[in-house]
Amino acid sequence: MMEFDDVIMGRRSIRGYLDKPVPRELIEEVLTLAMRAPSSMNTQPWNFHVITGEPLARIRAGNTERTLAGVPDSREFRKGVPFAGVHRDRQVEVAKQLFGAMGIERDDKAARQDWVLRGFRQFDAPVCVIITYDKVLDGSDDTPFDCGAVTTALVNAAWSRGLGCVINSQGIMQSPVVREHAGIPDDQVIMKAVALGWPDDSFPANAVVPPRKSVAEAATFVGFD
Repeated sequence: MMEFDDVIMGRRSIRGYLDKPVPRELIEEVLTLAMRAPSSMNTQPWNFHVITGEPLARIRAGNTERTLAGVPDSREFRKGVPFAGVHRDRQVEVAKQLFGAMGIERDDKAARQDWVLRGFRQFDAPVCVIITYDKVLDGSDDTPFDCGAVTTALVNAAWSRGLGCVINSQGIMQSPVVREHAGIPDDQVIMKAVALGWPDDSFPANAVVPPRKSVAEAATFVGFD
């Protein structure tokens, strides 16, 4: 069992997976740990739809086919405005790191498209966890905060058990496909997806660790002098 600091400092986003099933019992163990995450007034607004096998294959196929056909995305959770300024700079920088690791040149449109489609295929992971929240809470500011907390706890708990994850939105952009094959009821809003499985250590992008802001950049201390 890893120490807490080792989990936090060692975890990274995994975009390449071994073709190896993940036992349901292990996923249940990870979710049990994740659901210790705090939530506003203990509302626990989250739900998890854990998909593998043929249903996941149908979601991948539907996502890819609709995207290639030019079907507009139908993401249910609000997207907000495009990133700009320093936030856009960080987005571009991690893309450069990933393309560099994979040997994808700037003018290689086919390779770049294939990389994008990996996201719609849930990075070919053996398991996809769809995070939803109860629709009655739609519009609440606390609810997405709480779902973010439980998702962070999920990926850290998975890492502590030798599993890798990447949190993503591409896998839920074609929400009718996801809702149909995952059996998600109408009283839930699809928020986010988490690809989950055993990391493939030979996959170059898995070694990418984007830089983090320092505490000096991110934190302001008041009253400590």
